[in-house]
Amino acid sequence: MVEMNNRKMYNTTLDADLIRQIKILAAQLEKRQNDLLEEAIQDLLKKYEIRAES
Repeated sequence: MVEMNNRKMYNTTLDADLIRQIKILAAQLEKRQNDLLEEAIQDLLKKYEIRAES
């Protein structure tokens, strides 16, 4: 894995429609897709009351 300022690459596959939707949302919000995906993961962890290491 490549580490970039305490960041690591994480590769996976996603449903094609989810990818399309996140691209559209990122463009509408003028945000990076990665930032939206990180936000979604943080929300998921919070939902299940799992704290991510900061």
